[in-house]
Amino acid sequence: MSTIQNVSRLLRLFTAERSVLSVTEASQLLKLPKSSVSRLLKSMAQAGLLTSLEGKAGYRVGNLIFETSRRHRSNSTLSVMADEALAQLAKTTGHTGYVAILDGPEILGLRMRHGTRALRVVTSPGDRLPAFASASGRALLARLDDEAVRALHKAPLEPPSPHAPQTIADLLVALATVRERGWAQVTDECLPGVESLAISVHDRENGETVAICISYSAAMISANEKSRIVTLLMRAGCELAMKFDDDHWMVPRFASYAAPSWVEAA
Repeated sequence: MSTIQNVSRLLRLFTAERSVLSVTEASQLLKLPKSSVSRLLKSMAQAGLLTSLEGKAGYRVGNLIFETSRRHRSNSTLSVMADEALAQLAKTTGHTGYVAILDGPEILGLRMRHGTRALRVVTSPGDRLPAFASASGRALLARLDDEAVRALHKAPLEPPSPHAPQTIADLLVALATVRERGWAQVTDECLPGVESLAISVHDRENGETVAICISYSAAMISANEKSRIVTLLMRAGCELAMKFDDDHWMVPRFASYAAPSWVEAA
């Protein structure tokens, strides 16, 4: 395995719950010799990718990563505007929401907006989930043709629950439904008791595609409230699609969602 691959694997070890890594911990997680991991950590710290903690045997993410992240946010107009739409959705519905992108067979969270409801479903920005078993992931995978979806899932699926697609054939059936109705729904798959609804928008000029997702307790939502969230998501998607020339949304079956600004549906 190349050094770049090991750097990538190591950076992925940092999570909201694991903000500091020791040589021993990294070695165990990567299943690599401590001597090799120690050299890698020191080299990454010298390059600014990591920062060593004074007086402690550990490393955290370095300033270079945050600088790069800030540049990405400032240059990514679609994700910025999707976050603005998400903020309005979270405020209007009271539920927590996310903006995410597809990264191989996983989704990567970019933004999170807390809802006001007592029960808040939280996965932090930077967290990853299997795309096939998440609403954001299926909204994004539905943008690909079946051949491309198969290419991303060469190994058999590893369903996180019995409610998730068990095979690639199950996944392709689920994606066909997303393509037809324009939004994805996942219930009790990656997160027990949680239901999520998501749409995706594509910027034809720079190729960026993001998903906007709203999550809530599956047991504490009425059919009318769910229908309202779908309408709000679809109207937000249509409005963004008009700004970014996303012709995926310019089909007759979605025309009703392009009526007055989606905010008016609140």
